[in-house]
Amino acid sequence: MVKNKIALESTSISEIAVHGIQEKKGNDIVRLDLRNIHSSVADYFIVSHADSTTQVKAIANSVEEEIFKALKIEPRRKEGLQHGEWILLDYIDVIVHIFKTDKREFYGIEELWGDAEMQSYKSA
Repeated sequence: MVKNKIALESTSISEIAVHGIQEKKGNDIVRLDLRNIHSSVADYFIVSHADSTTQVKAIANSVEEEIFKALKIEPRRKEGLQHGEWILLDYIDVIVHIFKTDKREFYGIEELWGDAEMQSYKSA
């Protein structure tokens, strides 16, 4: 029962994160389902990008606001807010990566987790 509740919660967090990204017009939103990959560090990675550091920061703020509004959860850790080139929001079982366009291309997160089920979303 507890395992199912955690899985449901991580799925909800990932869906709300996608919505937060869509609200600020994040580009090429992808949700990587890592639950069947035994070496994964989370259930889901959410990946998106924007053309400016200002928009990257706005997307990160939107994700935080939407998840807090819906579930009263704050990220366990945040990285990259100062520079806004790659912001990581760590919700333990869901990790949100918001890149500046060139950084996403450079790091290729989707290729690193190529075995994951991938779902793409459109911006709102």
